[in-house]
Amino acid sequence: MSKSSSILVGSENGIVWMKLKGRGTFENSKCVKDFVQRMISKGHNEFVLDLEKCELMDSTFMGTLASVAFSLRDLERGLLRVVRANTRNFSLLEGLGLDHLFQVEPEPFAPLPPALQKAGMPGLGPEEQRIAILEAHEALIDADPRNAVRFQDVIEYLRQEITEG
Repeated sequence: MSKSSSILVGSENGIVWMKLKGRGTFENSKCVKDFVQRMISKGHNEFVLDLEKCELMDSTFMGTLASVAFSLRDLERGLLRVVRANTRNFSLLEGLGLDHLFQVEPEPFAPLPPALQKAGMPGLGPEEQRIAILEAHEALIDADPRNAVRFQDVIEYLRQEITEG
């Protein structure tokens, strides 16, 4: 992950908070997915991602958000809220049809917990990274079939790399 990016996490009143500082990219998307899965396994089902300090997001990061939303949708009352996305990030989410998959809100409904901790970043090997990127892009297509045209070449390339790897 870029030294200028970090993900801060915490929970309060049963709500899990994540705050992205810097860029949401393929480098930190696995951290978000793993963290959410750990919290789900502990019984949490409501998540808020604060993008106030997020400069930009790549397609892998947004695909990971789609994947998280699908996991939460399978839970009773599972919910992902994305708050304080700047105009560019909102436009990216909307352009991929993700604003229909989870809630995108201008401001959080409650204040962030006062003490957020830096999330640990898993070290991924090249094969694991390719699989994570592939899964994220497949989730984008599941979120909106129109994304197939946008990411068809990426998916074909990654599948070939994984098969040959």
